[in-house]
Amino acid sequence: MTAASYEAAESHDRLARVVREHAGRLAAALIQVTGDFSAAEDLVQDAVLVALKHWPVEGIPERPDAWLFTVARRRGLDLLRRRENYRRKLAQMQWPPEKCEASEPDERLRLVFTCCHPALTREAQIALTMRVVCGLTTAQIARAFLVRESTVAQRITRAKQKITKAGIPYRVPDDEELGDRLSQVLAVIYLLFNEGYLSTAEQAQSHDLADDAEWLAALLHRLMPTEPEVAGLLALIKLHRARTAARFTPEGTLVRLLDQDRSLWDHEAIEAAAALLTRAIRRQRPGPYQLQAAIVACHAEAACWEDTDWEQIVLLYDMLLHLAPSPVTRLHRAVALRYIEGPQGALAEVDGLAGELDRYHLFHAVRADLLRDLDRPDEARTADRFALELTANPAERALLQERAGF
Repeated sequence: MTAASYEAAESHDRLARVVREHAGRLAAALIQVTGDFSAAEDLVQDAVLVALKHWPVEGIPERPDAWLFTVARRRGLDLLRRRENYRRKLAQMQWPPEKCEASEPDERLRLVFTCCHPALTREAQIALTMRVVCGLTTAQIARAFLVRESTVAQRITRAKQKITKAGIPYRVPDDEELGDRLSQVLAVIYLLFNEGYLSTAEQAQSHDLADDAEWLAALLHRLMPTEPEVAGLLALIKLHRARTAARFTPEGTLVRLLDQDRSLWDHEAIEAAAALLTRAIRRQRPGPYQLQAAIVACHAEAACWEDTDWEQIVLLYDMLLHLAPSPVTRLHRAVALRYIEGPQGALAEVDGLAGELDRYHLFHAVRADLLRDLDRPDEARTADRFALELTANPAERALLQERAGF
């Protein structure tokens, strides 16, 4: 890459970060002003498109938030003129909006709770939040859910319509309502982190999405400091991110946990996350995020691969399957089982998941690895080809190609 092209790429990344940083707040402000969820999202998209056209030429303005809001305000005038309360609403369109006080929880968190209103289905709650708050594309959400893109698009459209028609309020729920909404909000943050940590799109990872997920989890933890599952999710994210420096080669290939240089891990962050998890577990209300964090902690606290406590990991997976049955969790359990019972028993477990995970690339990647261990190279290469067809992530593709010798 030439110096000029590198500088251009850096400039593009900075521009994208600035747009993403302010789009969530802009959406929240416009929902307050217009009272129309769908219209607010349309105005945000219009303002972002204008910014992406002008900022590369004119430079990023000193106040990107005010600039975006001004563009959205102009675009929203026609919409507001068609409403009976046009003059009253227009008078409210100032920056910053009166209701957006810095002392309140962040606007994006309020927007997350709005998207996760119990009037919506769980699938719609998560899809809508990932689209509107987190800025993921419909295709990325579909891959996260392992469903069709058209299905996700329908869920998002219907959810926005329902929020508008039902007049669902834009706010963080009262204390007595928080518990009912918490599982949806945690699921959104978890899926957002997954997309940032190992992208389903044509990039290895997205630091911005991972940053957003950790930031939202920390904000939620401050809001609900005694809720163990919130602490569990925050610990899970921190434990994963502590290994970031060792996850990729300089060429961008994904490095398996087995091969990672553990001296590159952030051991102070691991200790802090483990302490957070320990405090959560002491509340004696186990949940899926605490158990997942405990599994990652088993890996993170092992001095080397050979010291990994696989029996404990399998036990934790058994507990996780009891609380939250999932074919993906069963797949991960089979991987751990391999180091206790050997590849033959693990392969039998994996093959039993074919009907549910046939369109999931890691199912085929795990299967290929086990088949190689059993000296069945032709079948392993076929499984690797299936895995390659099902992932767009360049780091995963490079690892699969290197492993299979393609």
